[in-house]
Amino acid sequence: MLKWWFRIPFWQRVLAGFVLGALAGWAFGENAATWFEPLGDVYVNLIKMIAIPLVFFAVISAVGSLHGQKSIAALGGRTFAWFAITAVLAVCVGLATGLVVKPGAGVTGLQVAADYKPKNVPGPMDVLFNLVPQNPFRALSASDTGMTADGQAVLIPSNGTVLQVIFFAGLIGFAFVKLGEKTVNLRRLMGEASETMIQVTRFVLEFTPLGTFGLIAGLVGAYGFEKLLPLGSFVIALYVACAFHIVVVYGGLLLAHGLNPLKFFRGAASAMQVGFVASSSFAALPASLRSATHNHGVDRDYAAFAVPLGASIKMDGCGAIYPALASVFIAQYMGIELSLAQYFIIMLASVLGSFGTAGVPGTAVIMATVVLSAAGLPLEAIGYLYAIDRVLDMMRTMTNVTGQMLVPVLVAKETGLLDRDVYEAASSNVGIAEGEAGEAAARESA
Repeated sequence: MLKWWFRIPFWQRVLAGFVLGALAGWAFGENAATWFEPLGDVYVNLIKMIAIPLVFFAVISAVGSLHGQKSIAALGGRTFAWFAITAVLAVCVGLATGLVVKPGAGVTGLQVAADYKPKNVPGPMDVLFNLVPQNPFRALSASDTGMTADGQAVLIPSNGTVLQVIFFAGLIGFAFVKLGEKTVNLRRLMGEASETMIQVTRFVLEFTPLGTFGLIAGLVGAYGFEKLLPLGSFVIALYVACAFHIVVVYGGLLLAHGLNPLKFFRGAASAMQVGFVASSSFAALPASLRSATHNHGVDRDYAAFAVPLGASIKMDGCGAIYPALASVFIAQYMGIELSLAQYFIIMLASVLGSFGTAGVPGTAVIMATVVLSAAGLPLEAIGYLYAIDRVLDMMRTMTNVTGQMLVPVLVAKETGLLDRDVYEAASSNVGIAEGEAGEAAARESA
């Protein structure tokens, strides 16, 4: 049985979990959330459990390995440049989709979601200070938010984020390089720890089909058709915009680099599925990192730096397409005619804001608030979309995760850090490595 299970391609197992979960949610209705969603919650907790130590050890090992062999500054500059370029393209896609589809035209009678609470937008200095952990051990705890007395989520500078972990791990890596031979044993230990976490990641990702079943069953059971109907045009517009950005924009960039898009998407499929189901770039991070190295052939040291960084600040779905499309939708719903200056402000605020809110929980709603404020549109209107935010977040996050793998592939191709043989093989497996399934089955039968 175990051998048969591992013979099925990983993405097909996840797809089966998705379909069965949707059927279970439809069949059991609201009870599906009670009965099946805990499976998904356990899976997400497993993913979050491994994400921080995976990034921590990988970045320490990567910084030491990159030094003296490849220019970290040059790689970082190229990576940020592509983050910005793809973000600009994503905003253009969001605006164009809004103007063509017109999701806000003819919509009436919307009400602000009962559970919507305005978000506190952090200032630039708050975000900057949040990059440096006051307590590195607390940063490693991966806690995301603090709460005020009235239940508002707030930014707490000492709370752990992926960016804080990258910063602290990077300092340790640079210290190892500076100390040279004095830390040779520690460097070897960090490398072994990184390899161990990669193996743990393989094990945990094998639970993805079961987690997918639980998460989708709970979602379908909780969201009735009546919730989606009033905003159906916006849901369709967002899914169309994200799909266009993934297939046409990302595919076009791959073609421009001489890479086969189909092979990229085959290798990225597993991480994209995790992002779609879990609605969290952080939860998809282990699968994204595994896909970039194991399926796409990106140099492991570079990927260990670029993919976690992308999971924190590379948000084409949440930080670019969604705020732009939401701005057009709200303007259409309110009967406001946007000027060329306002369109430019929306574009600029979306691109800059996505970097400025790095590591802040609730990026999509924060970004929409920033963009609406900059464009002079009513902030409370974002509450109209909050009732269906979980459905929107699935596609937004899948777009984020795809971009977080795409940019390292592009930069690796430009800098000679891409193993073309691995890329052309187009593996879709991110769980137990190929060949290990037979060993696992043999041990089981023994």
